[in-house]
Amino acid sequence: MTVTHTTFDLERVYPAEPARVFAAWADPAAKARWFGSGGTHELDFRAGGRELTRGRTPDGKDLAFASVYHDIVPDQRIVYSSTLTADDALATVSTTTVELTAEGEGTRLTLTEQATFLDGREEPSWREQGTSDWLATLGEELQA
Repeated sequence: MTVTHTTFDLERVYPAEPARVFAAWADPAAKARWFGSGGTHELDFRAGGRELTRGRTPDGKDLAFASVYHDIVPDQRIVYSSTLTADDALATVSTTTVELTAEGEGTRLTLTEQATFLDGREEPSWREQGTSDWLATLGEELQA
């Protein structure tokens, strides 16, 4: 039984105002486009609301990423906690803060994640890379 703790920060600057970046997180259809994994996606974007994304790994494991939103300040901040399970085995527990600040005519997004990885079911580098990948997809969504 192992436990690994990590924290990472990712920053992106998007050519869209904070309200538009925030809307891409808040709108269920938009969020499913850039965050979804091809599986199912449900979003109740409000403090106390939940988000659930389900999918499968290439080797056939069922994945579920479940989040609870704790703090939402429109166009400025989103704070949520999440769990990742693979075949119903808890792999990670995390807290994520997303900060949006105007930068020129665009938005600087700063994401900080503090995570606990359990029993080697996910590696910190996988999470950071996956998060970086979906922030890139968010950028594509904002250019559409």
